Amino acid sequence: MSKDAPLAKTGDLEFDPVFLNARREAIVIFLIWLAGLLWCVPCCYLLGFKENYNPETMKTILGVPSWLFWGIALPWVVADVLTVFVAFFYMRDEHLDVVEGEQE
Repeated sequence: MSKDAPLAKTGDLEFDPVFLNARREAIVIFLIWLAGLLWCVPCCYLLGFKENYNPETMKTILGVPSWLFWGIALPWVVADVLTVFVAFFYMRDEHLDVVEGEQE
């Protein structure tokens, strides 16, 4: 627990700022993952599953099937950009104090 930073109180519990930051960052990462899931699965199902599949009329984007581009490639690039943003601009380093009784 950091001695310099005040503890946040929730009812009878006190939370360390390091814990609160880690929880906030985990929630953001989970929401990015959930958005990717909610985009990829329905998009791939709706665009990729065809009852009357005809390879002659399949639409492509940059040489890959359009359902794969919109359902996998595009969300992957968006997730990479969001990951870089979160890692470099949203997450913060916290100083971790040594707990009494531990050796360095």
